Amino acid sequence: MSFTHTNQLIHETSPYLLQHAHNPVNWYPWCDEALDLAKKEDKPILVSIGYSACHWCHVMEKESFENEATAKFMNDHFINIKIDREERPDLDHIYMDAVQAMTGSGGWPLNVFLTPTAKPFYGGTYFPPVKAHNRASWIDVLEGVRLGYQDRKHEIFSQAENLTEHLLSANKFGIQTAGTSQENIDFKAEQLNTISQNLLENADTTWGGFGRAPKFPQTFSIQFLLRQYHFTKDASALKQALLSLDKMIDGGIYDQLAGGFARYSTDNEWLAPHFEKMLYDNALLVSVLAEAYQLTRIEKYAQTIQQTIAFIESELLSNEGGFYSALDADSEGVEGKFYTWSKLEIDEILGSESAWFCAFYQVEAQGNWEHTNILWVNNSIDETAKLLGIGAETLSESLEKSKEILLAERSKRIRPATDDKILLGWNALMNTAYSKAYAALGLPAYKQRAIDNMAFLALKMANPEGSWNHTYKNNQSKLPAFLDDYAYLIQAYIHLQEITGNGNYLLQAKSLTEMVITHFTEPETGFFYYTHDQQTDVILRKKEVYDGATPSGNAVMALNLHYLSVVFDLKEWAQRASQILHSLQNAIIKHPSSFGVWASLIQILQVGTVEIAILGRESSKNLLPVLNYYIPNKIIQSAETNSLVFPLLKMKETKADVAFYSCKNYTCNAPFFNIKDFLANV
Repeated sequence: MSFTHTNQLIHETSPYLLQHAHNPVNWYPWCDEALDLAKKEDKPILVSIGYSACHWCHVMEKESFENEATAKFMNDHFINIKIDREERPDLDHIYMDAVQAMTGSGGWPLNVFLTPTAKPFYGGTYFPPVKAHNRASWIDVLEGVRLGYQDRKHEIFSQAENLTEHLLSANKFGIQTAGTSQENIDFKAEQLNTISQNLLENADTTWGGFGRAPKFPQTFSIQFLLRQYHFTKDASALKQALLSLDKMIDGGIYDQLAGGFARYSTDNEWLAPHFEKMLYDNALLVSVLAEAYQLTRIEKYAQTIQQTIAFIESELLSNEGGFYSALDADSEGVEGKFYTWSKLEIDEILGSESAWFCAFYQVEAQGNWEHTNILWVNNSIDETAKLLGIGAETLSESLEKSKEILLAERSKRIRPATDDKILLGWNALMNTAYSKAYAALGLPAYKQRAIDNMAFLALKMANPEGSWNHTYKNNQSKLPAFLDDYAYLIQAYIHLQEITGNGNYLLQAKSLTEMVITHFTEPETGFFYYTHDQQTDVILRKKEVYDGATPSGNAVMALNLHYLSVVFDLKEWAQRASQILHSLQNAIIKHPSSFGVWASLIQILQVGTVEIAILGRESSKNLLPVLNYYIPNKIIQSAETNSLVFPLLKMKETKADVAFYSCKNYTCNAPFFNIKDFLANV
């Protein structure tokens, strides 16, 4: 296939960057060559940031970046840089903060203009090709920036300096509360109750979730509420957590034919998603569904875990054992086309079974979304069967048969593109999800997948001196790993030790934590920077603390520090976790939907950690029943773990087949010698 244009992105591995490699825009990746050229030619830099599954990124590309005249203007007056936000989240965080400071909002595509020294001075998100919906046209924006840079360069440079100073100032949180010498900072049950109340005040008690559209899964808030019920028996917390999960599972955000969750819903009812499916969302939802199943034993959650993992293994698992990043929202240039149906189409395919199927999945002749239909569930099988005047079992069997037929038919369609880069952090989140799914459901294949995936990551993404890389594709591992990558990886190693009893995973977690402390620490506060201290191509080192679509690296590191401090009896790590948590506690309590992972650490510190040791010849056989039991505030070690290294196992021996110890602060109760008695008293 021949192309009229080819730019510098042709040498990249990111699917998003490669999508733009034949634009007439002379795109560069983020590199010294582009930055040096901006200085040499004294041109402003346009940085355009997106990702392969982003619908509006594709729209702007077609409207503007493929337009010859627009591209010529961009090439003449700017140095143009394309960034995959998933490859370079550090740059995305910096320039997103800048645009949000300037405009009050953000999103993707993110288009930000920089001085030749890479400091931001103007930006926005999607711009249409002609003025519309109170948005300036892209060409008007370009012309305005060109004239400003030509005629008021001094003002632009001053604005860029001021904005960069603002970003630096916003990064200085935590300093005023750092350095507290308290060895033990107490967190009160009242704080947890307030967090729960603040979450529930923002809850949608009809459709589940929190706040209004667009609605994101907010798995961290759901996890907090599940645990709050477990610790306090607050029924309102459990009700909202389960309602949220149920409505998402029944909604269009969940693929009713093949499993797997889309990124978010554009409406309050979870009907219409943006159809991209991200690895991290599915990993986090599997993790929280595992906890919901352990707590409630509701079969719907077990089925959803299995369906979602089946989707991941079908669509996102590489031959090498890593997980790809995402599936696109669009196919054939149309958002959601792969997943949606007309009623006529379903009628023709299913024949006599169609009426029941359409009644259950809310399929309408005129369409339930933009003249087509998204499959979703608004009544139970029992309710629908009663309305149809048939038996529930008859309806269930018919629906399963119809789903298989439609899924086979859908497989003939042109598929959404796959973003086949493999990201360390997202794979680590999925690895943890497999460990938690194994603990909840006991399926050996899940444990083996976690073991195999971790072996793949260590083989392909670890460097000989102990550091790791962020992204992998085509046997090429590159870009220094970020804080999130390491935090999630340490967490995955911790969970992997729990389900295997292999203490080497904990030793690896400890080694990685020491490396993060050495190279990511901000000494004044105890928080961690997002980037390694040897990384030099960013204008500032940010600290990220908000739990957004993915957990804050700082929050997960605080959890890791606490857990490993107990495992290795490292009081300074426990103190550090408490101190950074303490410095954020007011924000966590007031705005828990933005600090859900942090809130879960407050829970653990308030109720205490249950230290479980399983010894004896049959300790390995008795590990799974303990894992299966819901104890979200536990650490667990078994006889297979090296007792010389781990304080919890020292001085414990038994001649029995199995002995169960439950301890706090290494003070243990008398052992139990059968699983039933142990679980009744843990």
